[in-house]
Amino acid sequence: MKSIMVVGTTSHAGKSLITTAICRILSRRGWRVAPFKGQNMALNAYVTGSGGEIGYAQAVQAWAAGVIPWVEMNPILLKPQGDMTSQVIIKGKYVGKVNAADYYEQYFQLGWRTIEESLQHLSTEFDLVVCEGAGSPAEINLKHRDLTNMRVAKYLNAPTILVVDIDRGGAFAHVVGTLELLDPEERQLIKGIVINKFRGQRSLLEPGIKWLEERIKIPVIGVIPYLQEIFPAEDSLDLWERKTSKTQGDVNISVIRLPRISNFTDFDPLEAEPTVAVKYVSLKQDLGHPDAVIIPGTKTTIADLILLQKSGMAEAIQNYAASGGTVLGICGGYQILGQMIADPEGLEGQAGRFTGLNLLPIKTIITGQKTARQRQVSSNFPQMGLPVTGFEIHQGRSRVELQADNQAYQPLFDDANLGLVDSCQSVWGTYLHGLFDNGPWRRAWLNRLRQQRGLKSLPTGVANYREQREQMLDNLATEIENHLDLNPLLS
Repeated sequence: MKSIMVVGTTSHAGKSLITTAICRILSRRGWRVAPFKGQNMALNAYVTGSGGEIGYAQAVQAWAAGVIPWVEMNPILLKPQGDMTSQVIIKGKYVGKVNAADYYEQYFQLGWRTIEESLQHLSTEFDLVVCEGAGSPAEINLKHRDLTNMRVAKYLNAPTILVVDIDRGGAFAHVVGTLELLDPEERQLIKGIVINKFRGQRSLLEPGIKWLEERIKIPVIGVIPYLQEIFPAEDSLDLWERKTSKTQGDVNISVIRLPRISNFTDFDPLEAEPTVAVKYVSLKQDLGHPDAVIIPGTKTTIADLILLQKSGMAEAIQNYAASGGTVLGICGGYQILGQMIADPEGLEGQAGRFTGLNLLPIKTIITGQKTARQRQVSSNFPQMGLPVTGFEIHQGRSRVELQADNQAYQPLFDDANLGLVDSCQSVWGTYLHGLFDNGPWRRAWLNRLRQQRGLKSLPTGVANYREQREQMLDNLATEIENHLDLNPLLS
């Protein structure tokens, strides 16, 4: 199978971005392309049409390639829980929780077999696979059990790109050092160096490029300028690196930066709204008086609930809601807004019953059975009958605690199990990820916030975010194609 491998000298060198761009570039040239990442550790996840979880970055790469995301594109997904354990997702399905020290002993053989099977399956359907590595391929303490980097490249005999982030400094040392630590058969596969996140004049870099090429005997096939586009990131570390494009907007929304935040890609469509400013607020910060507060998804709901309460942020949110502020909880955030969360088996680590924020009349039980599925529903609020698509990923069942004649709360969608809203449309809760991807629903929800500020409503007849994302992917591919020579990899 024809393939390309993309590895990086460090984490956040730009592997995901380069892989995404290559998928779109080759797709536009007529190749049927599949992205691939053998093992991914991430809290931003997507649910495929078959109901399997993969890293959200691989879903974006599939969309860049113009194909539907498959579980084989990311056969192993690790979702860290913050206590040195991770959920293990194999071929999209949850198979257990494991301590970091025991992971490779328990899952290495199964993991590699799964990677081989997935690559073989992709080879029957696609012309070329673009593989992404993880971290660095030269972590000498981990190489013997690395499932993601040069083991995959050697298996496929894949011509490989080494990406280095020049913005953080030390780029030439990173390249030379990485190559020095690769085995000869691994180094032989490196066919090109890509210098990423370059600011300044290319001519000033040329002496360094000439020296590097003479030293390593590998061409520099790309110098990519620093790009401002924000694309879905793989882990919560990106929130600390992400630069807010707007500090103030017509509408200001605060997202609580939970310690174990997950699927913050839910808010990319809000950040793309020209009149909206999104701010991530840590538990130690003052909540202030935004137009809306969002409690996002979390990998460990109970642990983050306890920290919300200990920090005083829970009380701040309750006071904000009591004063008429708009609060929205998504997935774990929805559970946190309820009356109680019970974990009788200690699946999240600590068994017991825990009091929620008591802003919605639901009680949740954490269960071993995980719900992961795509959904198509119709909205009841803020506007009746809007079509909404998204996906569920949660480990728990929530029961609404309402008397039959209680009209204070209503189902948010035509499926009452997916969420609630109060009669004032101030407190909202839903299990649906990808909610804001739905353009008309997003605008209808934002217009309620705008009306409260006396602002004119925005048009609701807008396209869904996926169309905007398509344009972003095209722009990204065009920009990178102008600075990247793929011929050494394709010849």
